[in-house]
Amino acid sequence: MQPHLLIAAILMVLIGAIHSVLGEILIFQRLRKNGWIPTEGAPILKESHVRILWATWHLGSVFGWGMACLLFQMAHQPSETGTEGVIALSSALAGLLVLVGTHGRHPGWVGLLAVALLIWLF
Repeated sequence: MQPHLLIAAILMVLIGAIHSVLGEILIFQRLRKNGWIPTEGAPILKESHVRILWATWHLGSVFGWGMACLLFQMAHQPSETGTEGVIALSSALAGLLVLVGTHGRHPGWVGLLAVALLIWLF
């Protein structure tokens, strides 16, 4: 077993869960009138724009959980395909994007870069 990949997988699951839950509480809750999918954004955004923003927001979490599943599997059975490097690079680029885009005010960059480092350094 490779514990660094297991830790990276758990961290990716937590990042996705926190991202989705806090997004619902801090952003999308105010954009909901009635129902599960937010539809209010006027006068700036149309309903269709709000819907796709909501879906896209949660795509990040879903893809993160997919990467976590791969990391969990590789923690138990190492891969020789280079998949770890792809996940590390994707996580590093995502972390840098969040860091630059938010001037370091959003904590997501820390977790994403930690995942990348766990994969690269061990």
